[in-house]
Amino acid sequence: MSEPKPVILCFGEILWDFLPAGLFPGGAPFNAAYHLHRHGADVKLVSAVGRDLLGDELLRRIKAWGLSTDTIALHQGLPTGYVRAELSANGDASYDITTSVAWDQIATDQDSLGPAMSARALVFGSLAQRSGFNRAALDRLLATLPAGAERVFDVNLRPPHDDLSLVRELAAKATVLKLNAAEAARLVDHSDESAGREENDARELVRRFHTGTVCITAGARGAGLLRGGAWHWEPGREVTVADTVGAGDAFLASLLSGLVAGRLPDKECLTRATRLGEWVAAHRGATPDYDETLPALASLDS
Repeated sequence: MSEPKPVILCFGEILWDFLPAGLFPGGAPFNAAYHLHRHGADVKLVSAVGRDLLGDELLRRIKAWGLSTDTIALHQGLPTGYVRAELSANGDASYDITTSVAWDQIATDQDSLGPAMSARALVFGSLAQRSGFNRAALDRLLATLPAGAERVFDVNLRPPHDDLSLVRELAAKATVLKLNAAEAARLVDHSDESAGREENDARELVRRFHTGTVCITAGARGAGLLRGGAWHWEPGREVTVADTVGAGDAFLASLLSGLVAGRLPDKECLTRATRLGEWVAAHRGATPDYDETLPALASLDS
Protein backbone atom coordinates (compact mmCIF):
# COMPACT_ATOMS: atom_id res chain seq x y z
CA MET A 1 0.00 0.00 0.00
CA SER A 2 1.39 3.39 -0.97
CA GLU A 3 1.79 6.08 1.66
CA PRO A 4 -0.76 8.92 1.64
CA LYS A 5 0.34 12.12 -0.04
CA PRO A 6 1.75 14.71 2.34
CA VAL A 7 -0.66 17.53 3.14
CA ILE A 8 0.71 21.02 2.45
CA LEU A 9 -1.32 24.18 3.04
CA CYS A 10 -0.81 27.37 1.02
CA PHE A 11 -2.34 30.45 2.65
CA GLY A 12 -2.92 33.76 0.87
CA GLU A 13 -3.96 35.46 -2.30
CA ILE A 14 -5.60 33.88 -5.33
CA LEU A 15 -6.29 36.26 -8.20
CA TRP A 16 -6.04 36.92 -11.91
CA ASP A 17 -2.83 38.21 -13.44
CA PHE A 18 -3.69 40.60 -16.27
CA LEU A 19 -0.60 40.19 -18.47
CA PRO A 20 0.08 41.57 -21.94
CA ALA A 21 -0.35 38.01 -23.26
CA GLY A 22 -3.73 37.52 -21.57
CA LEU A 23 -5.35 36.58 -18.26
CA PHE A 24 -3.69 33.94 -16.10
CA PRO A 25 -4.61 32.53 -12.66
CA GLY A 26 -2.08 33.80 -10.14
CA GLY A 27 -1.08 34.88 -6.67
CA ALA A 28 2.10 33.53 -5.08
CA PRO A 29 0.42 30.98 -2.76
CA PHE A 30 -1.76 29.75 -5.61
CA ASN A 31 1.21 29.42 -7.94
CA ALA A 32 3.11 27.46 -5.31
CA ALA A 33 0.04 25.24 -4.75
CA TYR A 34 -0.19 24.45 -8.48
CA HIS A 35 3.43 23.34 -8.65
CA LEU A 36 3.27 21.45 -5.34
CA HIS A 37 0.29 19.55 -6.73
CA ARG A 38 2.34 18.71 -9.83
CA HIS A 39 5.04 17.38 -7.52
CA GLY A 40 2.62 15.02 -5.80
CA ALA A 41 1.46 16.87 -2.68
CA ASP A 42 -2.08 16.93 -1.33
CA VAL A 43 -2.40 20.70 -1.46
CA LYS A 44 -4.98 22.76 0.40
CA LEU A 45 -5.19 26.33 -0.88
CA VAL A 46 -6.59 28.48 1.93
CA SER A 47 -7.90 31.57 0.19
CA ALA A 48 -11.06 33.37 -0.97
CA VAL A 49 -12.71 34.51 -4.19
CA GLY A 50 -15.78 36.61 -4.82
CA ARG A 51 -19.17 35.37 -5.91
CA ASP A 52 -18.59 36.66 -9.42
CA LEU A 53 -17.57 35.55 -12.89
CA LEU A 54 -13.84 35.88 -12.21
CA GLY A 55 -14.17 33.78 -9.08
CA ASP A 56 -16.24 31.13 -10.85
CA GLU A 57 -13.63 30.81 -13.57
CA LEU A 58 -10.77 30.54 -11.08
CA LEU A 59 -12.55 27.70 -9.30
CA ARG A 60 -13.28 25.99 -12.62
CA ARG A 61 -9.61 26.14 -13.62
CA ILE A 62 -8.44 24.87 -10.23
CA LYS A 63 -10.81 21.91 -10.33
CA ALA A 64 -9.71 21.09 -13.89
CA TRP A 65 -6.10 20.84 -12.64
CA GLY A 66 -7.18 18.33 -10.00
CA LEU A 67 -6.69 20.67 -7.05
CA SER A 68 -9.15 20.76 -4.18
CA THR A 69 -11.32 23.87 -3.75
CA ASP A 70 -12.66 22.87 -0.32
CA THR A 71 -10.59 25.49 1.51
CA ILE A 72 -11.32 28.37 -0.90
CA ALA A 73 -14.10 30.51 0.54
CA LEU A 74 -16.73 32.34 -1.50
CA HIS A 75 -16.89 35.88 -0.17
CA GLN A 76 -20.31 37.51 -0.18
CA GLY A 77 -19.28 41.16 -0.16
CA LEU A 78 -15.86 41.46 -1.82
CA PRO A 79 -14.87 40.79 -5.45
CA THR A 80 -12.27 38.38 -6.78
CA GLY A 81 -8.81 39.95 -6.83
CA TYR A 82 -6.75 40.79 -9.87
CA VAL A 83 -3.39 42.32 -10.69
CA ARG A 84 -2.31 44.35 -13.70
CA ALA A 85 1.24 43.35 -14.58
CA GLU A 86 3.59 45.25 -16.87
CA LEU A 87 6.59 43.49 -18.37
CA SER A 88 9.97 45.08 -19.02
CA ALA A 89 12.07 44.29 -22.08
CA ASN A 90 13.80 41.42 -20.23
CA GLY A 91 10.53 39.91 -18.97
CA ASP A 92 10.61 41.24 -15.40
CA ALA A 93 7.18 42.17 -14.07
CA SER A 94 5.88 45.14 -12.10
CA TYR A 95 2.45 44.99 -10.50
CA ASP A 96 -0.61 47.13 -9.77
CA ILE A 97 -2.48 45.16 -7.10
CA THR A 98 -6.15 45.85 -6.40
CA THR A 99 -7.25 46.35 -2.78
CA SER A 100 -10.41 45.47 -0.82
CA VAL A 101 -10.84 42.11 -2.52
CA ALA A 102 -11.93 38.66 -1.40
CA TRP A 103 -8.48 37.40 -0.42
CA ASP A 104 -8.13 40.27 2.05
CA GLN A 105 -10.59 38.37 4.27
CA ILE A 106 -9.66 34.68 4.31
CA ALA A 107 -11.76 32.82 6.85
CA THR A 108 -10.36 29.84 8.72
CA ASP A 109 -12.83 27.12 9.68
CA GLN A 110 -12.85 23.36 10.09
CA ASP A 111 -12.24 22.88 6.35
CA SER A 112 -8.80 24.46 6.74
CA LEU A 113 -8.03 23.88 10.43
CA GLY A 114 -8.74 20.17 10.10
CA PRO A 115 -6.07 19.53 7.42
CA ALA A 116 -3.65 21.82 9.28
CA MET A 117 -3.63 19.37 12.19
CA SER A 118 -1.72 16.81 10.08
CA ALA A 119 0.02 19.07 7.56
CA ARG A 120 3.70 18.66 6.76
CA ALA A 121 4.08 22.33 5.83
CA LEU A 122 2.28 25.66 5.61
CA VAL A 123 3.34 28.17 2.94
CA PHE A 124 2.47 31.82 3.52
CA GLY A 125 3.58 35.12 2.01
CA SER A 126 3.74 38.72 3.07
CA LEU A 127 1.24 40.26 0.63
CA ALA A 128 -1.87 38.65 2.11
CA GLN A 129 -0.82 39.87 5.55
CA ARG A 130 -1.66 43.44 4.55
CA SER A 131 -4.99 42.87 6.37
CA GLY A 132 -5.33 42.31 10.09
CA PHE A 133 -8.10 39.80 9.37
CA ASN A 134 -5.63 37.58 7.53
CA ARG A 135 -2.90 37.97 10.12
CA ALA A 136 -5.27 36.60 12.74
CA ALA A 137 -6.31 33.76 10.42
CA LEU A 138 -2.67 32.86 9.75
CA ASP A 139 -1.93 32.76 13.49
CA ARG A 140 -4.78 30.27 13.96
CA LEU A 141 -3.35 28.01 11.25
CA LEU A 142 0.19 28.25 12.64
CA ALA A 143 -1.07 27.34 16.10
CA THR A 144 -2.86 24.28 14.70
CA LEU A 145 0.12 22.81 12.82
CA PRO A 146 2.03 19.84 14.24
CA ALA A 147 5.22 20.84 16.03
CA GLY A 148 7.44 19.35 13.31
CA ALA A 149 5.68 20.95 10.34
CA GLU A 150 7.61 23.42 8.21
CA ARG A 151 6.42 27.03 8.42
CA VAL A 152 7.47 28.47 5.08
CA PHE A 153 7.52 32.26 4.71
CA ASP A 154 7.81 33.46 1.12
CA VAL A 155 8.70 37.16 1.29
CA ASN A 156 7.03 39.08 -1.52
CA LEU A 157 7.64 42.82 -1.22
CA ARG A 158 5.29 44.66 -3.57
CA PRO A 159 5.09 48.42 -2.91
CA PRO A 160 3.10 49.81 -1.21
CA HIS A 161 2.60 46.48 0.57
CA ASP A 162 6.18 46.19 1.79
CA ASP A 163 6.15 46.91 5.52
CA LEU A 164 9.52 45.63 6.80
CA SER A 165 8.37 45.58 10.42
CA LEU A 166 5.62 43.15 9.40
CA VAL A 167 8.12 41.07 7.42
CA ARG A 168 10.35 40.79 10.48
CA GLU A 169 7.39 39.72 12.61
CA LEU A 170 6.44 37.02 10.09
CA ALA A 171 10.03 35.84 9.64
CA ALA A 172 10.28 35.13 13.36
CA LYS A 173 7.40 32.63 12.96
CA ALA A 174 9.03 30.70 10.09
CA THR A 175 11.24 27.63 9.92
CA VAL A 176 11.94 28.24 6.22
CA LEU A 177 12.53 31.75 4.84
CA LYS A 178 12.57 32.28 1.07
CA LEU A 179 13.26 35.66 -0.52
CA ASN A 180 15.09 37.18 -3.45
CA ALA A 181 18.48 38.87 -3.25
CA ALA A 182 17.04 42.38 -3.36
CA GLU A 183 14.63 41.60 -0.52
CA ALA A 184 17.40 40.00 1.53
CA ALA A 185 19.71 43.01 1.15
CA ARG A 186 16.92 45.39 2.05
CA LEU A 187 15.94 43.36 5.10
CA VAL A 188 19.54 43.01 6.32
CA ASP A 189 20.80 46.58 5.98
CA HIS A 190 18.43 48.59 3.76
CA SER A 191 20.89 48.44 0.87
CA ASP A 192 20.81 47.25 -2.74
CA GLU A 193 21.61 43.70 -3.75
CA SER A 194 25.00 42.84 -5.22
CA ALA A 195 26.47 39.59 -6.48
CA GLY A 196 28.37 37.64 -3.85
CA ARG A 197 26.65 38.88 -0.69
CA GLU A 198 23.92 36.23 -0.68
CA GLU A 199 25.59 33.84 1.77
CA ASN A 200 26.41 36.58 4.28
CA ASP A 201 22.85 37.87 4.05
CA ALA A 202 21.45 34.37 4.58
CA ARG A 203 23.61 33.82 7.66
CA GLU A 204 22.60 37.19 9.08
CA LEU A 205 18.92 36.35 8.58
CA VAL A 206 19.38 33.05 10.41
CA ARG A 207 21.11 34.90 13.25
CA ARG A 208 18.32 37.46 13.55
CA PHE A 209 15.28 35.24 13.15
CA HIS A 210 16.57 31.82 14.28
CA THR A 211 15.19 30.34 11.07
CA GLY A 212 16.52 26.87 10.30
CA THR A 213 16.52 27.32 6.52
CA VAL A 214 17.04 30.39 4.35
CA CYS A 215 16.85 30.39 0.56
CA ILE A 216 17.85 33.39 -1.54
CA THR A 217 17.10 33.56 -5.26
CA ALA A 218 19.14 35.87 -7.46
CA GLY A 219 17.48 35.73 -10.86
CA ALA A 220 19.83 34.81 -13.68
CA ARG A 221 22.77 34.53 -11.23
CA GLY A 222 21.24 31.49 -9.55
CA ALA A 223 20.08 30.67 -6.03
CA GLY A 224 21.52 29.78 -2.64
CA LEU A 225 20.34 27.61 0.25
CA LEU A 226 21.52 27.80 3.87
CA ARG A 227 20.34 24.79 5.85
CA GLY A 228 21.82 23.25 8.96
CA GLY A 229 24.70 25.72 8.76
CA ALA A 230 25.77 24.52 5.28
CA TRP A 231 25.62 26.92 2.33
CA HIS A 232 24.91 25.66 -1.19
CA TRP A 233 24.89 27.71 -4.39
CA GLU A 234 23.42 26.76 -7.78
CA PRO A 235 24.45 28.98 -10.72
CA GLY A 236 21.72 30.02 -13.12
CA ARG A 237 21.57 28.85 -16.73
CA GLU A 238 20.70 31.08 -19.65
CA VAL A 239 17.12 30.79 -20.89
CA THR A 240 14.98 32.85 -23.24
CA VAL A 241 12.65 34.58 -20.79
CA ALA A 242 8.97 34.84 -21.70
CA ASP A 243 8.12 36.45 -18.36
CA THR A 244 9.31 35.97 -14.79
CA VAL A 245 5.81 35.77 -13.28
CA GLY A 246 5.62 32.79 -10.92
CA ALA A 247 9.15 31.54 -11.51
CA GLY A 248 10.05 32.05 -7.85
CA ASP A 249 6.87 30.29 -6.73
CA ALA A 250 7.67 27.25 -8.88
CA PHE A 251 11.19 27.30 -7.44
CA LEU A 252 9.81 27.28 -3.90
CA ALA A 253 7.39 24.44 -4.64
CA SER A 254 10.17 22.26 -6.03
CA LEU A 255 12.53 23.06 -3.19
CA LEU A 256 9.91 22.40 -0.53
CA SER A 257 8.91 19.14 -2.21
CA GLY A 258 12.49 17.93 -2.01
CA LEU A 259 13.00 19.04 1.58
CA VAL A 260 9.72 17.50 2.80
CA ALA A 261 10.35 14.22 0.99
CA GLY A 262 13.82 14.05 2.52
CA ARG A 263 15.15 11.66 -0.12
CA LEU A 264 17.65 13.94 -1.84
CA PRO A 265 20.65 15.96 -0.65
CA ASP A 266 19.95 19.64 -0.09
CA LYS A 267 22.18 20.61 -3.02
CA GLU A 268 20.20 18.44 -5.44
CA CYS A 269 16.93 19.88 -4.15
CA LEU A 270 18.32 23.36 -4.84
CA THR A 271 19.49 22.38 -8.33
CA ARG A 272 16.12 20.93 -9.30
CA ALA A 273 14.30 23.96 -7.95
CA THR A 274 16.54 26.32 -9.91
CA ARG A 275 15.97 24.41 -13.15
CA LEU A 276 12.19 24.48 -12.65
CA GLY A 277 12.21 28.22 -11.98
CA GLU A 278 14.14 28.76 -15.20
CA TRP A 279 11.73 26.54 -17.11
CA VAL A 280 8.72 28.53 -15.86
CA ALA A 281 10.44 31.81 -16.75
CA ALA A 282 10.78 30.51 -20.32
CA HIS A 283 6.99 30.08 -20.52
CA ARG A 284 4.14 32.58 -20.35
CA GLY A 285 2.27 32.81 -17.08
CA ALA A 286 2.96 31.26 -13.69
CA THR A 287 1.26 27.90 -14.23
CA PRO A 288 2.29 26.44 -17.61
CA ASP A 289 1.30 22.90 -18.50
CA TYR A 290 4.01 20.40 -17.67
CA ASP A 291 5.43 18.76 -20.80
CA GLU A 292 8.43 16.81 -22.10
CA THR A 293 10.71 19.86 -21.82
CA LEU A 294 10.31 19.93 -18.03
CA PRO A 295 13.39 19.25 -15.85
CA ALA A 296 13.31 16.24 -13.54
CA LEU A 297 11.08 16.66 -10.49
CA ALA A 298 11.72 15.67 -6.89
CA SER A 299 8.26 14.14 -6.59
CA LEU A 300 6.72 13.66 -3.18
CA ASP A 301 4.86 10.51 -4.20
CA SER A 302 7.52 8.61 -6.13
